[in-house]
Amino acid sequence: MIKHLLSGGDLDADTATEILDTAAEMATVAGREIKKLPALRGRTVVNLFYEDSTRTRISFEAAAKRLSADVINFSAKGSSVTKGESLKDTALTLQAMGADAVVIRHPASGAPHRLANWVDGSVVNAGDGTHEHPTQALLDAYTMRARLGRLAGLSVAVVGDVLHSRVARSNVLLLSTLGAKVTLVGPPTLIPVDIAGALAPGTDVSYDLDSVLPNVDVVMMLRVQRERMNDSYFPSAREYARRYGLDGPRMRRLPEHAIVMHPGPMNRGMEITPEVADSQRSTIVEQVTNGVSVRMAVLYLLLGGNNR
Repeated sequence: MIKHLLSGGDLDADTATEILDTAAEMATVAGREIKKLPALRGRTVVNLFYEDSTRTRISFEAAAKRLSADVINFSAKGSSVTKGESLKDTALTLQAMGADAVVIRHPASGAPHRLANWVDGSVVNAGDGTHEHPTQALLDAYTMRARLGRLAGLSVAVVGDVLHSRVARSNVLLLSTLGAKVTLVGPPTLIPVDIAGALAPGTDVSYDLDSVLPNVDVVMMLRVQRERMNDSYFPSAREYARRYGLDGPRMRRLPEHAIVMHPGPMNRGMEITPEVADSQRSTIVEQVTNGVSVRMAVLYLLLGGNNR
């Protein structure tokens, strides 16, 4: 097992499959009366979040606590960071406290890679800038496999704001490694030039959502990250929804077995309508549940499963 999880590209097919299989075992803990395992007793996991987060932070905290680890939640707001403390000095403080693993979310792309050079423990990337979010890709892959029974040979459309999406980048890398075919769909202004070839050869790009839908097993809608946009990438929210939003009529163009995914939080009515988000095809709530199991698997394999 690798020491750090910084990118979807860090995982080969065997390692990724080991994580998914371990997550399936961890999922059985949720059905127990006492939802705890002693696997990481005596270990310390620090959640180091420089950006606001609900799902990811709580998911990592729940995962660590279910494995009996000691958890320290560090938020940049109200900490010495607001006084000008650098990431390196924060890392050295965590190192002095004996952190066995640091889960970091940071607005700067590449911050987890820098952190990994400054601490002895494992580093898990929980989202860095517009770069990557590997555990989200793992939980997405886990959800696909649970619903559809396989990953190899699946056709997956990742739709929307690819330019600003760390989820899209990690999914392309991981799903391609696991044998799925990925097509990036969105307006030309929100799909970087040559991103498909740069991330994973064989990845396709389309600017026409309607032409892609009848041929996919999974459609993954991305949130339009307006907080990261300094310019107008499309005429209006209404125009975006008309061209690239997933509504009822578009959902009915999907094959009968196809599923709909969204990493959350959603802009309901923009990239996805309530009818679709709350339908039987939707896996959005399952993704949140599966996120805890997948993050339990990651922490266990990084800290416990390899007996470092």
